[in-house]
Amino acid sequence: MSLPNGVYRADQVGSFLRPKPLLEAREQAAEGKLSAQQLREIEDKYIADVVKKQLDAGLRSITDGEFRRTWFHVDFLRNLSGIELRGALQSTNISVGGTMPPRLVVVDKIGHPKPIQVDDFKFLESQIAAAGAKATPKVCIPSPTMVHFRNTRETIDEKAYPTLEPFFEDLARVYQEELDDLYKAGARFVQFDDTNLAYLCDPKMRSEAEQRHGDANVLARQYAALINAAISKRPADLTIGIHLCRGNHRSQWFAQGGYEPVAEVLFKDLNVDAYFLEYDDARSGDFSPLRHLPENKVVVLGVMTSKKPDLEDKAEVIKRLNEAASFCPKGLKQLCLSHQCGFSSTSEGNDLTEDEQWAKVKLQVEIAKEVWGEDLSI
Repeated sequence: MSLPNGVYRADQVGSFLRPKPLLEAREQAAEGKLSAQQLREIEDKYIADVVKKQLDAGLRSITDGEFRRTWFHVDFLRNLSGIELRGALQSTNISVGGTMPPRLVVVDKIGHPKPIQVDDFKFLESQIAAAGAKATPKVCIPSPTMVHFRNTRETIDEKAYPTLEPFFEDLARVYQEELDDLYKAGARFVQFDDTNLAYLCDPKMRSEAEQRHGDANVLARQYAALINAAISKRPADLTIGIHLCRGNHRSQWFAQGGYEPVAEVLFKDLNVDAYFLEYDDARSGDFSPLRHLPENKVVVLGVMTSKKPDLEDKAEVIKRLNEAASFCPKGLKQLCLSHQCGFSSTSEGNDLTEDEQWAKVKLQVEIAKEVWGEDLSI
């Protein structure tokens, strides 16, 4: 089978370690010492560099490294009207350094007053073109479930939404509008980053979610319906992927549990083209949930880890790929290789150096070529 457009045998989730000067610039901007335009010019410089490094490493799905973000989800969602940042979340697992993500609360009707990612996409596309490369500019945005999962009825304004059905309708609509803007700008691959379907695989987090939202099985189906509604108006040539993650902050995880509790919803109900699945250690369970994978979809298997600096054993990675393939209807043809998550889901990044990061990416490309051949697009 052929791969969906924009998916490659050696692929990636999206984020890379931020260079120190970029982190310093963001701090200066937060302190009012740099204007937004000055910060953007610095971001542009380092994004241009990370595009070249991805291409040099052999990747052909190219991102901006999420260099314009502090959190993988907050910087996007705060641009929707009706959503505000208030306080910080409490977590099942205390974060390294005590850092906790901001709480996003719904204070009014949700709206999409302007495109959020279009300018960033256009700059990324221009840098790929400047390099003369044949590659796909990949846009990563948080899943719409990120607006609901951590909230309760008390943090979704009851005047704006006396019932939750219009809330989900508005949430789907703003994503439809953003995808339409991105498509018109030229984007042909968008990835939704979703922690919540994976969190429903963790017994403790699943129990906590049920206290907020009721039956977890119903919630999983509700999330599938939300995501399907969000992508329901996409053109046929806009590829949609979804990445599931159990947490990735400074090499720390937050949830554990195999995919079985959500597997049928994930593979049979979601109308996406590709799944980017975390599988770098025992926390993600075995590969048996892949038996539900439809014949027309692919999984980018995250059996390598962005959390540790050590290079994986090539033979062990290939062994795991073949083990996973035994559960897929069309075997290895339905699989690709990646790390389980990005290298820097938050600006702090994971506990490895940039050199170690790129060595891991180059090894990943090397393994993919050994398994599937030189052309990573087929």
